[in-house]
Amino acid sequence: MAHAGAQHVVRSIRTRSIPFSRRSTAAVTFSSMSAARIVVVGTGYVGLTTGACLAGLGHRVTCVDVDQAKVARLSAGRVDILEPGLSELVSRGLTSGRLNFVVGARDAVRDAEAVFLCVPTPMGAGGSADLRAVEAVTTEIGDVIPAGCALITKSTVPVGTSKRIQAMLGRTDVPVVSNPEFLREGTAVEDFLGPDRIVVGSDDVAAARWVGDLYADLAAPVVVADAASAELVKYAANCFLAMKLSYVNSIAELCERLGADIDLVTEGMGYDRRIGRSFLKPGPGWGGSCLPKDTSALVRVAESVQYDFTLLTSAIEENIAQRDRIVAKIAGAVGGTLAGSRIGLLGLAFKAGTNDLRDSPALAVASVLGALGAELTAYDPAIGGQLAGMTVVDDPYQVAKAADAVVVLTEWDEFKRLDWHYMAEQMDGDSVVDTRNLLEPRQILDAGLSWQGVGRPRAALRRKVAVS
Repeated sequence: MAHAGAQHVVRSIRTRSIPFSRRSTAAVTFSSMSAARIVVVGTGYVGLTTGACLAGLGHRVTCVDVDQAKVARLSAGRVDILEPGLSELVSRGLTSGRLNFVVGARDAVRDAEAVFLCVPTPMGAGGSADLRAVEAVTTEIGDVIPAGCALITKSTVPVGTSKRIQAMLGRTDVPVVSNPEFLREGTAVEDFLGPDRIVVGSDDVAAARWVGDLYADLAAPVVVADAASAELVKYAANCFLAMKLSYVNSIAELCERLGADIDLVTEGMGYDRRIGRSFLKPGPGWGGSCLPKDTSALVRVAESVQYDFTLLTSAIEENIAQRDRIVAKIAGAVGGTLAGSRIGLLGLAFKAGTNDLRDSPALAVASVLGALGAELTAYDPAIGGQLAGMTVVDDPYQVAKAADAVVVLTEWDEFKRLDWHYMAEQMDGDSVVDTRNLLEPRQILDAGLSWQGVGRPRAALRRKVAVS
């Protein structure tokens, strides 16, 4: 593959059709542009989804990792990540021969046409993105990557990373392209195959366009940009969503103080097409693998150019305050003293549909509860084993045993279907704190319990009915 240089940057929007159904990702029939030889470095959430989906689009994909045991599991079709449709795509890729897994990037990239960097970029010292993994891979493959091969950052990286990688390579015959991912955990395969948009950016416009063509069969607009703009898109999008969540949690607090109902307020807001309905649900705070590190990283980027991003720092502070408000709500539910109180926790993952605990607001709340002396028992349908500071059980009804309060922290639908009369029989107290507004309050009240949500009028207390 050869890329012509360009003196200016253009932006283009294109749409193409694909026989894709959001309802059945496992049964997709793919067609594609002529297959490219692709190497994906990293088999985490982003890397594995990227590799499996690109193979599904007809490309020949080699996924690379440093963990030999993980490579062996993936080569056998065993996927540890909880993500609908992903295991099926991996199995189909292996069966078709379009997907394989190897240890070590250096040999894998020697005949590649495109190399995707999907390695971790966690929060580093001071809140900036830690690029050591990106730099390590660049150093490892820099002298063997073929001329004309596109080196593509899929990981979320700060503005200026493409230039930094290009300088590390010390080569003008390997274009560096930014192609940020916009995958939501729990719907990552669906998001990849049915994206809102595809963003590619490079100071080599021809290279950016070629990378955009890797997705030629997907029905989505393709935005071709300069490298800095493409790198900023992901941060700008994620930080906007974080600010939206902090805003709705602040409005929920106002609802509690003013006697309004957040469900009705957000319903009224959501009809406004300028606002939309997404990210308008209050909760215990935002977390996960992206929003905390991306908000912190963008604040650091702003500081590097002497810009005080007060709006974003306020959203981060509000997120911490929301966790503390939830803890105060739980303390009030058990009479004001958490020390020695037995609290049952429903949900540990940062959101339903995933087994990801990274920066989970549920764990943040649990950590504070434990530090204040509460005895914690927790259940999550996707989390097994033990976690520090709590007892993790494999039956949701066990969290209610002798509990002074039960707290819903993750929005698993399973919790709606619990027998709350039986839960009430197990509890010593009568309080249910629903931080996701997931449950139907009448169901809880009919079980003889009290229900308290976020931003909603507090349901009238009803004492438990004695069981003879």
